[in-house]
Amino acid sequence: MSVELANESGAAAPEGMLIHVAQFALDQMRVNPAAELSMLLVDTTTMTHLHQQWMNLPGPTDVLSFPMDDAEPDGRPDAVEVAQTLLGDIVLCPEVAAEQAQTAGHSTEHELIVLTVHGVLHILGYDHAEPEEEAEMFALQGKLVERWYANVKAQAKAEALGKRDAKLLRSVGLEAEGDG
Repeated sequence: MSVELANESGAAAPEGMLIHVAQFALDQMRVNPAAELSMLLVDTTTMTHLHQQWMNLPGPTDVLSFPMDDAEPDGRPDAVEVAQTLLGDIVLCPEVAAEQAQTAGHSTEHELIVLTVHGVLHILGYDHAEPEEEAEMFALQGKLVERWYANVKAQAKAEALGKRDAKLLRSVGLEAEGDG
């Protein structure tokens, strides 16, 4: 899964983490591994302009998604013969995310993670215009975010155990060649 991220917002953001969560969500949704996604972080001025231009709504928003026309309508470009599919673009505004995070009582990092998953689901054809759609999309969004955190925690635990084991092996003189 190729995810490209450009930060033009002027704000510090956990770019590697956002790429990872986007890749995780696409993988969980069984999108073809050859698919590509573009992410852009922008300031509030740029987001306000995009929000007005594409949604005809005033002010900045937190996330906008621009699916590519040639992506599968059900969001699953997983046919074997697909080479590379450009899924589309997700635009995030860290400044808006920070305001929302403060209001919600959690970190900006968490808000950006949720918004990234939200953007991925929009790219894949999910929407929340109708109550039934909203319930489906937000439930799936919550599950994906929860799974991602569990995955990150499991990876960190495995890494810590690996370091502990390597230290133990070194302490008894059993380190592998090239280690240390």
